[in-house]
Amino acid sequence: MAIKANEISAILKSQIKNYDKEIKTEEVGIVITVADGIALVSGLDNVMLGELLMFQNKIQGMALNLEEDAVGVVILGNSSKIREDDIVKRTKKVIYTPVGDAMIGRVINSLGEPLDGKEKINSTKISEIFKVAPGVMSRKEVNEPLETGIIAIDSMIPIGKGQRELIIGDRQTGKTAIAIDTIVNQKEKNVYCVYVAIGQKNSTIAQIVKKLNEAGAMEYTSIVMATASDPAPLQYIAPYTGITIAEEWMNNGKDVLIIYDDLSKHAVAYRTLSLLLRRPPGREAFPGDVFYLHSQLLERAARVKKEYGGGSITALPIIETQAGDISAYIPTNVISITDGQIFMMSNLFNSGQRPAVDSGYSVSRVGSTAQIKAMKQVSSSLKLELAQYNEMAAFAQFGSDLDETTKKILNHGQKINEIIKQKQYRPINQYNQIILLLTLKERLLVDIPIKKIQKFKKEFINFINRDKKIKELISILKKIKEFDEKLKKDFIFIIDDFIKGFVRLLKNKKEIN
Repeated sequence: MAIKANEISAILKSQIKNYDKEIKTEEVGIVITVADGIALVSGLDNVMLGELLMFQNKIQGMALNLEEDAVGVVILGNSSKIREDDIVKRTKKVIYTPVGDAMIGRVINSLGEPLDGKEKINSTKISEIFKVAPGVMSRKEVNEPLETGIIAIDSMIPIGKGQRELIIGDRQTGKTAIAIDTIVNQKEKNVYCVYVAIGQKNSTIAQIVKKLNEAGAMEYTSIVMATASDPAPLQYIAPYTGITIAEEWMNNGKDVLIIYDDLSKHAVAYRTLSLLLRRPPGREAFPGDVFYLHSQLLERAARVKKEYGGGSITALPIIETQAGDISAYIPTNVISITDGQIFMMSNLFNSGQRPAVDSGYSVSRVGSTAQIKAMKQVSSSLKLELAQYNEMAAFAQFGSDLDETTKKILNHGQKINEIIKQKQYRPINQYNQIILLLTLKERLLVDIPIKKIQKFKKEFINFINRDKKIKELISILKKIKEFDEKLKKDFIFIIDDFIKGFVRLLKNKKEIN
């Protein structure tokens, strides 16, 4: 069959027209070895640190070791499906997550994929998870309280918006309970929350999601989870995914609370990766850069100036200790990075003091700067009074004859401990806390027996929420944010009247002599 001249010229013209267009090339690597969730890949000369790579069976990996002859890739999925000589392609994208309001109320994995059985996340914006923390000049003073709803914390260890406050203690001492209560307390306070679960059981996270749903807290909360059954790489990147979601809101002027539960398991996941990548082990077999790992993460919590977004991220990292040993490698690292610590003690927890916060060891380096003046006025001496009580109680057990002053200190200390006891999922409004602490400050509870303090507390809070006169006084306090002499007298008059009525009722019921 003869080829016509006009057909040949048409082909030549199209070839000449497109001669300068780029030839599409793809950088492809080959798996040399694969074991324990780590693949050694050759041929990826231009790969970036943290870049997402795609194996031929659509399993993702992340470049973590950039060596001269090969690249150490951590596999973000089922490594049993990957074989030697498999092809690996570059995506030319550093690992990222979807961000924005589409993340609210969702439960996702470390890669930003939904795990809650709902529809696909329709977020138009994505963001790289490894970023540099805001600089010194972009930060703002931390002086606005982030209310936890827990009396023991809001009064003695106040947390400010933009602060990093460590929650530390042995297992089963109520660390997660404090974090969840703080999330629940942010309802109607215009604070978004991100809860990052690292290395926990699926059942534990399911329970937390259920409780948050019941409290209506999922309306402003996003949960990032990497469970104990997930590979170490997913546990390693989970907190970075969480902070990236939080940063998007901070950059849009929102206040955010982020919980890392917990960074002990995060450090263990990173140690696992590092040892498998044959990085040299250091103290407690952790790699030398494990300090940088957590400082890089926690420094991203900040309160930034208006020109940089004007929002804030408050971080509550959790660290689990072994038998109260805070001198171990990871606890000392994170203590030195954070702006204060809330110490949870096993002996307090076992003695029935819930939350089991040790006021002696716990500290907030932001302190009373993160309190309104009214809270400072009623809580300034609380720590000292508890310290005196604990010291007296230690000596009192050795002797029976106590003078009147010692008895008063012991009695007052016991009443403080009873007032700061609090059930889980029962946060108390800041102004209710202030009025409750005013009864302690002014020594108004002298006639109430210690065994009846819990009953008094419950009835008193109900009284505060329904009494018209005290509500009017609270609205004045909200405006001026401090007690003047007249306002204090007005409060004391109403409180004293309620206490007298409460004591009379106890006497009538013969619950008091």
